[in-house]
Amino acid sequence: MRYCVALLLALVPTAGALAQSGGYPAKPIRIISPFPPGGSVDTVSRLVALELTKPLGQQVVVDNRSGASGNIGSELAKNAPPDGYTLLLNTLPFVTNQFLYAKVPYDPVNDFAPISLLSSSPSLLTVHPSLPAKSVRELIALAKSRPGALNYSSAGPATNPHIAGELFNYLGKTNLVVVHFKGGGPGLISTMSGETQVTFSNISETTQLVIAKRLRALGVTSLKRTAMLPDVPAVSESLPGYEFVTWHALLAPKTTPAPVVSLLSERVRTTLRAPDTVQRFRDRGLDVIGSMSDELAAHLKGEVQKWGRVIRERGMRAE
Repeated sequence: MRYCVALLLALVPTAGALAQSGGYPAKPIRIISPFPPGGSVDTVSRLVALELTKPLGQQVVVDNRSGASGNIGSELAKNAPPDGYTLLLNTLPFVTNQFLYAKVPYDPVNDFAPISLLSSSPSLLTVHPSLPAKSVRELIALAKSRPGALNYSSAGPATNPHIAGELFNYLGKTNLVVVHFKGGGPGLISTMSGETQVTFSNISETTQLVIAKRLRALGVTSLKRTAMLPDVPAVSESLPGYEFVTWHALLAPKTTPAPVVSLLSERVRTTLRAPDTVQRFRDRGLDVIGSMSDELAAHLKGEVQKWGRVIRERGMRAE
């Protein structure tokens, strides 16, 4: 009897096998990155595209469709044919835009099929070297002594630097004034030039600028220090409760067939577990996660609740 049961189970096709038997994938797959080249979303998109090409047997390409804090690219992905050939890679604004914009063209929880939470990464709180603040405590004191006089750069309304900066204002009771730019690159340049004095940018984009002394790092936004810059304290060491970690999620249009979603999730998780892949991510300040689909779904719901509260209390708007 046990032999018969085992034989029957062996004959039942898995989700991946079902997807493959349907010929998927039979052509190149597109990952929409809804932000400009150079930021963390673009970096992760290109890493994932490179890693997935071989196990899927098809080319995986990145399509940057930036604008409106990711709303344009996310809407494009939502309305794409649900056949597994158009995916979306997004980050925090994917869930926070609904609280900042009067109208958002998608629902992050109900309009997409979660594939995997790929990775996470802290940001760095950095300042222009001329600013007379050598620590988080000194920056808070300086900001309080000059309310509204210090500016921080963001990659646009509702982007990660904007959220990170307003969380700092919220917990530190400061009034750093946001200056929005079209992308993380221009925002970083503005702080390096002194046009703005402060920025909260992804660690992968900023570490070399700190090493070159073009920016001064005051703190890392994760709860613990990072191996990339071990001498830089966590912001929370001076500002209790402060934590801002960027995450990167891979999703598909809502009605994408379950076998296709399962196949993609399995391939992503297997690929991300490879030691050389983990190292490639780590070299860019990224911590690999590689979650199951249901874990990503739960994560998105938790982020909606967490950041909705902060944004409402700060009275943040993107328009």
